[in-house]
Amino acid sequence: MRLILIRHGQTPSNLENLLDTAFPGPGLTEEGVRQAEGLPTALAGEHLGAIYASTLTRTQATAAPLAAELDLEVQIEAGLREISAGTLEMKGDTASIMAYLGTLKRWMQGEPDVRMDGADTGTEVLARFDDVVRRAEDAADGGTVAMVSHGAMIRFWAGCRASNLDWTDKKYFELDNTGIVILEGTMAGPGSPAGAWKILQWHGRPAAGSDTQSGPLADMSALPVEDLGLER
Repeated sequence: MRLILIRHGQTPSNLENLLDTAFPGPGLTEEGVRQAEGLPTALAGEHLGAIYASTLTRTQATAAPLAAELDLEVQIEAGLREISAGTLEMKGDTASIMAYLGTLKRWMQGEPDVRMDGADTGTEVLARFDDVVRRAEDAADGGTVAMVSHGAMIRFWAGCRASNLDWTDKKYFELDNTGIVILEGTMAGPGSPAGAWKILQWHGRPAAGSDTQSGPLADMSALPVEDLGLER
């Protein structure tokens, strides 16, 4: 299956640099609406058979113009929601952001059963996203599917499931609002799907509109990520 993962458009919490992960979350800013309205043009060459979005308001608002252009219904899936910040919710200081990233780093380095303080484990997060992708693949019958999700969720799932994501390449540090990641792979077959996907394209910049402020994790090169040892 060809899988297109799209980060949602800009929100007020992005402007304030906050870890905003709770349901239902904010809507889009005026710039976020412009970014969403540009997605049909940005994806004009793709033959989408289905569009999915998380239960959070911002992803559904981002998906709406694309769905309208293609006359498709947006399918809402809770499994696509952002990785909960738990006790760090609505914080924007560097220490909190690094603590959030630190847990993700432990998950990606072989400790998926570590729990985000006050929230989920990496195993639980992967399982819910995997389930949506697996069902979408079954329904797509080899076609192309778009999923509008969230920055940390897209990075984590792609980092765990794609065989060719190299964290030493700084291009993967950037995922602005309406950034697009295109993968190809399958959830079928026995055993773990780890490494069963390949990243074909990573467009970290906004697909449309500007990148006036995309939130605390949009450009990890601006953070002291060397302290986390994200390279693998």
